[in-house]
Amino acid sequence: MSNALFSLTNRVALVTGGVGLLGTEFCRTLAEAGASVVIADVDGDAARALADSLAQSGFSALGVPTDVTSADSVHRAVDSALRAFGRLDILVNSAALDPKVREQGIENREQASSPDSQPLISDPLSTPFEDYPLELWQQALDVNLTGAMLCCQAAVRPMLAQGGGVIVNIASIYGLAAPDQRLYQREGAPPRFKPAYYTVTKAGLLGLTKYLAAYYAGKNIRVNALTPGGVFNNQDDEFVRKYSARAVLGRMAEKDEMNGALLFLASDASRYMTGANLIVDGGWTVW
Repeated sequence: MSNALFSLTNRVALVTGGVGLLGTEFCRTLAEAGASVVIADVDGDAARALADSLAQSGFSALGVPTDVTSADSVHRAVDSALRAFGRLDILVNSAALDPKVREQGIENREQASSPDSQPLISDPLSTPFEDYPLELWQQALDVNLTGAMLCCQAAVRPMLAQGGGVIVNIASIYGLAAPDQRLYQREGAPPRFKPAYYTVTKAGLLGLTKYLAAYYAGKNIRVNALTPGGVFNNQDDEFVRKYSARAVLGRMAEKDEMNGALLFLASDASRYMTGANLIVDGGWTVW
């Protein structure tokens, strides 16, 4: 296979959640493949800083503050891409709310959502399903699912006008299988639960992927999903041990181990794929 299939020279990519753990990796991977990258994130300063860092390495990048829950903000991000680079070829929907276990406690967000959003709750894993607040459920749907829909709506307009494009939706193994809540329990500590919204929104994102792939049949717009397994990000030792025991490869992923799959889906190497879900989970969902 020719390496040219993976080249993104003269293409423009927009990555939401672009300063997140995976988003940062995706932006650099796309830039290294030759794309001009628009880094869209609620943290505009961090987005611009990452763009400056990529530019200092000789890449073409632009950071834009973006609230994926706002249609106006999303359209401004797409307009910024068009003004700066003249086209938009690739959309990567990576922005999401996802509470994480950390060594010192709980972190509310992996990737930010809205500049006006307040912290979800002091410990979003501590609330059982039957007591989970409606406003927090709605906030997560707004970011994880509606946000992706708004980004797709805005991005496909220039793609249709220019004759094609690629959308990659970042899903999760928890969109395929329910979380094993035993991973989050600690002896002598109050119960913790991965919230229902995460499974529901990631499953919905897979449905959106299939819908759009079929909807844009004949328009040269390919829509696929990338489903990562658990990525190591300083989770506590007990979580890492329990999670790793369930993965066929016996460990969590490193943050750069989704990059090859992302580049594959974004490039011509996957030109005969649409409506598909590429699972990179170390065998987690094999069992």
